[in-house]
Amino acid sequence: MPTLIVLVLVGFAAQLVDGALGMAYGATSTTLVLAAGYSPAVASASVHVAELGTTLASGAAHWRFGNVDWRTVRRIGVPGALGAFAGAVVLSSISSELATPWMAGVLLVLGVYVLLRFTLAGVPTRPGRRYVRGRFLAPLGLAAGFVDATGGGGWGPVATPTLLASGRMEPRKVVGSVDTSEFLVALAASAGFLLALGSQVLSLRIVAALLIGGLAAAPLAAWLVRIVTPRLLGALVGGLIVVTNVRTLFTVADEPVALRAWTYVALLAVWAGAVALVVRAHRRDGTPLIERRPGAVGSADALADAR
Repeated sequence: MPTLIVLVLVGFAAQLVDGALGMAYGATSTTLVLAAGYSPAVASASVHVAELGTTLASGAAHWRFGNVDWRTVRRIGVPGALGAFAGAVVLSSISSELATPWMAGVLLVLGVYVLLRFTLAGVPTRPGRRYVRGRFLAPLGLAAGFVDATGGGGWGPVATPTLLASGRMEPRKVVGSVDTSEFLVALAASAGFLLALGSQVLSLRIVAALLIGGLAAAPLAAWLVRIVTPRLLGALVGGLIVVTNVRTLFTVADEPVALRAWTYVALLAVWAGAVALVVRAHRRDGTPLIERRPGAVGSADALADAR
């Protein structure tokens, strides 16, 4: 029973992070399930099946709060599903260990870019275009889906920072669209795992616990990303990407614990400083950090949309 309670809390925390920042459900939950003593195969397959429920709930909540661009969902979700299925099927024969340092390095660069861009320059925009082209979304979805299936997570960490760095979508639209399209990725990955490994690899206890926690967190996360200003959200996402991928690189390089600790302290200080700069900029400009946009809970637009 204590283990199940911990897994419920894991599901809640993972979905809250994923729903608010557009990434890290798989990475967070898989890591913690492994820490609870389950094998990698059981953890990865069970987390992906649990994601069927959490991503559906998260997508519905983001749609309710107006965070979804359906064109982006279609053009990144379908290739993402193909990549996820292929990744799940070949997971037993192809190792992703060699690709981990390279991918973490790319994500680290993207994370630094997003953090600096939102902290120093505000919300990135590109005049004359408010969408990301399909020829860019398709290969991005294919690669992100494959990474997600072979690495136990990665759809959000690959897709979200890349779309944010393009500067052509609002952060909340990026988060909502990536989270919504993740349902297709989770569905395809689950099918691939079941085909390659069989149903015996699943732990229904893990799936149920993660679902309970994740379903409880999904509406709260979608509401949070709906009212937090894009600049603050961009700074939070950028810091998370940097810290997460520095940790990945340290794990691969097997650096001393002392060096890791001091590096984390420095990164957290920089991250806190960046958020403080955003807060200061909002105060200087007289704009609120928390704002009620059209379609937010309780607004007239939301009530009209509900009808």
